[in-house]
Amino acid sequence: MQLKYVFLTVIFLIFGNQQDEEVIEWNESRALTWADFKGDPILNTSAVALTASGITFGYSVKTSNGKIVDFSTTVESHFYPNKSWYIKSKSNDYILKHEQLHFDITELYTRKFRKEIQQLKVNPNIRQQLNDLHNAINQELRNTQKRYDEESEHSIVKSEQQRWNMYIAEELKKLDSYKSQ
Repeated sequence: MQLKYVFLTVIFLIFGNQQDEEVIEWNESRALTWADFKGDPILNTSAVALTASGITFGYSVKTSNGKIVDFSTTVESHFYPNKSWYIKSKSNDYILKHEQLHFDITELYTRKFRKEIQQLKVNPNIRQQLNDLHNAINQELRNTQKRYDEESEHSIVKSEQQRWNMYIAEELKKLDSYKSQ
């Protein structure tokens, strides 16, 4: 029996990718600081800060006699310092927490993605299933990020901001066994 390893990496970064791009992996014991936001601010916008984060995804399949017999994946939550920015004179700790929650939402969907992957079984269509799942998770992530900003009005509505803080914390806790290390 001949074993053949095929490696395919699919990377989705909401804001693009470069081989040597600086990233910060999500970690529950490390909160973002303003020093992490290294990009040049966009001054002709009403935004005070921007968090660039995304899900990095890769997989490999193992084949035997032309048939897929196993697969493995990597799924990570990344923050991109050089694409994230803030306007120092308009920023404070409250806004930083709003931006942190954007990164936490990315982690939430990373966990959901890992959970969905764990439920997949090896089959001839596994590549397509992984790609479809990846696309669906990223669409859900984009929709949730947009809804978060709309409902909290980018943190202006404090009651909505607090509701989102609690909601995301609860959702992360539910998927604690799938968290990034």
